[in-house]
Amino acid sequence: MPYKEKESQKLYYSIGEVAEKFKVNASLIRFWEKEFDIIKPQKNKKGNRLFTQADVDNFYIIFHLVKERGYTLQGAKEKLKLNFKEVTSGAEVVKTLTKLKDFLLDLKENL
Repeated sequence: MPYKEKESQKLYYSIGEVAEKFKVNASLIRFWEKEFDIIKPQKNKKGNRLFTQADVDNFYIIFHLVKERGYTLQGAKEKLKLNFKEVTSGAEVVKTLTKLKDFLLDLKENL
């Protein structure tokens, strides 16, 4: 899983930082922003996108559905519309298990 959550969270993330977190191109983030209404970045005076942690978490949910579970964009939209709570809780479980796996692998490496 490419998404890594840092311990210290910032108020806003640039599009480049979000792209780096998920190891995707910034163009994919711009595209999904237009396709999914749950990603709503603010824009500064220059027009640069500023993503909150909630935007990043929502992007993770979309990433999980499309890239990890293999949903089409339309299928992911429908799944979010019908079962948002179920999808978000499932994505949180995957994120938690991934963090635990990373922790255990780090622990094993340091033994």
